[in-house]
Amino acid sequence: MLHVLAVDDERPALDELIHLLRGDQRIDRVSHAGDASSALRDLSRMLVEGERLDAVFLDIRMPGLDGLDFTRLLTGFAAPPHVVFVTAHDDCAVTAYELGALDYLLKPVRPERLAESVRRVAVAARRTGPPPDEDARDPEDEMIPVELGGRTRLVSRRSVTHVEAQGDYVRLHTADGGYLVRMPLSALTERWEAAGFIRIHRSTLVASAHVTELRFDGGRAAVQIGDELLQVSRRHTREVRDRLVRKFHQ
Repeated sequence: MLHVLAVDDERPALDELIHLLRGDQRIDRVSHAGDASSALRDLSRMLVEGERLDAVFLDIRMPGLDGLDFTRLLTGFAAPPHVVFVTAHDDCAVTAYELGALDYLLKPVRPERLAESVRRVAVAARRTGPPPDEDARDPEDEMIPVELGGRTRLVSRRSVTHVEAQGDYVRLHTADGGYLVRMPLSALTERWEAAGFIRIHRSTLVASAHVTELRFDGGRAAVQIGDELLQVSRRHTREVRDRLVRKFHQ
């Protein structure tokens, strides 16, 4: 059973696409977004939470980030979903297929034509197989889409030195600055543990690769990252000490 994401900035067109996709028995779940930037955020959240997304059915001409730019950004993900364009314009087909699109549908979409696209997605999904389980995840780099000045930018996980919880958001700190992303710190902690990220406080996650020093003063611990000294809570002190000592002696 497939999980797909429908993306269109025109609500009637989006509703029609959702209706057609839900009518296919091979599709178990249809998520949706009203623009490509929202779709990128949703995709990032799904990956962080370990959800599988098999395909994105999206329009091309949308305000802000368009469908082609969205597809180019997908190359930054380790296991991107397949892309099916659903558009009223026939002048972008060559570019779409050059970007690796699985199919290209013209509006108004005929149910039998959409069924063929779903068949292609199902075949491609079987070839790639199910996602690895939590214990077998490959800690390769991951790209996180963030909003910056009305534009979407991909931030490399390897560039993140530490993460701070800020309400419903987290702030990713890098050498270039900080970026707000809407996701829970708990989900990020679980997802990035295999990549060397350590929880040092209920509101702070650090990348062990960027920790240069572990300090103790009066029974309180702190880690040095660049010019910043971050306090470790008493609850997390033993785990942080053990993991960093192992890292420093590798």
